Amino acid sequence: MPRPVPSTPEQRTVTLQFDDNALLPLLYGEHDRHLARIEQRLGVRLGSRGNRLTIAGTPERTEVAEAALRALWRRLEKGQGVTTADVEAALRMAEGEAENDPRLPLQDTPEIRTRKAAIAPRSPAQAAYIDMLARHEMVFGVGPAGTGKTYLAVAQGVALLQAGRVDRIVLSRPAVEAGERLGFLPGDMKEKVDPYLRPLYDALHDMLPAEQVARRIASGEIEIAPLAFMRGRTLAHCFAILDEAQNTTPAQMKMFLTRMGEGTRMVITGDPTQVDLPGGQQSGLAEALRILDGVPGIGVARFDERDVVRHPLVARIVAAYGRADVSAEQQGRRGKKEQDGTGK
Repeated sequence: MPRPVPSTPEQRTVTLQFDDNALLPLLYGEHDRHLARIEQRLGVRLGSRGNRLTIAGTPERTEVAEAALRALWRRLEKGQGVTTADVEAALRMAEGEAENDPRLPLQDTPEIRTRKAAIAPRSPAQAAYIDMLARHEMVFGVGPAGTGKTYLAVAQGVALLQAGRVDRIVLSRPAVEAGERLGFLPGDMKEKVDPYLRPLYDALHDMLPAEQVARRIASGEIEIAPLAFMRGRTLAHCFAILDEAQNTTPAQMKMFLTRMGEGTRMVITGDPTQVDLPGGQQSGLAEALRILDGVPGIGVARFDERDVVRHPLVARIVAAYGRADVSAEQQGRRGKKEQDGTGK
């Protein structure tokens, strides 16, 4: 572990001393790009000399930089690599800790451990979500695309399946066209619905070797099916995930939730701002969140643009659309008041 070298409070500097010089190039990144990213993101100055790294800036920002660098160093000590995405994740987590983000779980940062890898959270909301997945039988993951809602749910399902705590994984999505008209699709039923379910296959292949995914699907240990196939069934001793749940109708959502049988865990993920239902139908996800609010045994993890773990530009795009939606809603309310004569 890096050892801090004391400095006076007035200096607003922290100097870390590292024990293993061989790991320093991995911490700093090629051409010091990791250090440059931390400087750019936090507005601090980083200076390296030998096995020492000095952080200079405001007290709050130097604290965040120190926490992020310590977290990255722990990764290297465990034999894990450090990528640009890992640097971004460490900064998000450190900022959440500095701000006492209520979405961070009380205990040590949780992980999802599969045989292929240990998956650590990349934002405070992901940490809270992983904690909920471990403790609750039913969890809703709600927020914008790119926050890891479905990915982490699939990882938890694979971990429980490999540990023998569930007999199978059931992955489902409503087959709703998102603005495109796909028309008649040739082939058998699997070929017709696979385009809707492709993201679930992609997540599975990140957790398991391709041949194991194929074998487990063939044996029924992993089932990937459109939501319509769930009607009339009881899902027992399984890990069930309903993805893109904002595109369910209220009746479909109730149908899925009541499939829950003995020994089953359920995860429902979706983005309430991306409803593709025709004719302005009410989203089953929105209704379920309202009706089930406060029901014991149900966890709700909420994500926002701060938790987007894709390209940093995606977070800014999500935030911009959010501001535009708020502005449009405010204008709509003003227009209604003027029509009613209440705005005069």
